[in-house]
Amino acid sequence: MKIDIRTLDAGSAGSIDLDDAIFGIPEIRKDILARMVNYQLAKRRAGTHKTQSRGEVSRTHSKLYKQKGTGKARHGAANAPIFRGGGHAHNILPRDHSHSLTKKVRAMALRHALSAKAGASELIVIDQAALSAPKTADLKQKLAKLGLDNVLMITGADVDQNLALAARNIPDVDVLPSAGLNVYDILRRKHLVLTRDAVDAINERFKAKEAA
Repeated sequence: MKIDIRTLDAGSAGSIDLDDAIFGIPEIRKDILARMVNYQLAKRRAGTHKTQSRGEVSRTHSKLYKQKGTGKARHGAANAPIFRGGGHAHNILPRDHSHSLTKKVRAMALRHALSAKAGASELIVIDQAALSAPKTADLKQKLAKLGLDNVLMITGADVDQNLALAARNIPDVDVLPSAGLNVYDILRRKHLVLTRDAVDAINERFKAKEAA
């Protein structure tokens, strides 16, 4: 697959061949993408939720009143779950929400996410992602020329500091290094912008996986 390379100023900078095995998959597996997104979001969950059991509530454990002769229902301690302020019958405990997903499925999901963007004409390749000054207005102007308002930008090994400072004030614009490329961030933004270095890094990433 051949795609034109553009500059941040919406100019032309030649073209580049993209690997069809990574960017040209015809039938996108939405089920694989869904599994990968669930996998990523599950890993982000803190799992620190906790409610108190009956034995942990700071209330007296003594019997409220005598068993018989009161004309009331029989009750035990005030920390029972049926009372307001009592413990939870099946209290929630801290837990790890993450689950396993094989490397092959994760790699497949990334290829399908990249192919989905390329197939929908929502993938743009630029020569480099750098600014001469950390000015948000300048970056917004450049993105407007490219027709971008909701975008994930993947740079090379490092993110240009001026670009990072300018982009952090713009809603719906994310900037990540090539090592931070992931399925969830690709799908949550309308457009994906890759630099030449990012494309090379993606190719090397999948070559390493195939050799492993």
